[in-house]
Amino acid sequence: MFGAPEFHVRVVDQKIRQLDVLRGAPCGATWEAAKRMIGMPVEEALIRIGLDTQIFCSADPAHWDPIYQRSPVHIAGNIHHSALKRVLDD
Repeated sequence: MFGAPEFHVRVVDQKIRQLDVLRGAPCGATWEAAKRMIGMPVEEALIRIGLDTQIFCSADPAHWDPIYQRSPVHIAGNIHHSALKRVLDD
């Protein structure tokens, strides 16, 4: 249930009609962000999933990673974007 995000998606007319979270972040950000993608055009959802995950993420954005030059919040957003893109590409 918890770990790297994994989704099941149903797209109709290039809009997300259903986005089920199969696995997500322990803080709950994955589920909250996924709810907001319903009805959104696919291209917009690919941008918004990362942003909305950052909004709901409980990681401390002040903890800057010196290797990746990003905060954990930014990394979480990128991981969620990649997970949604992966399922949409299948």
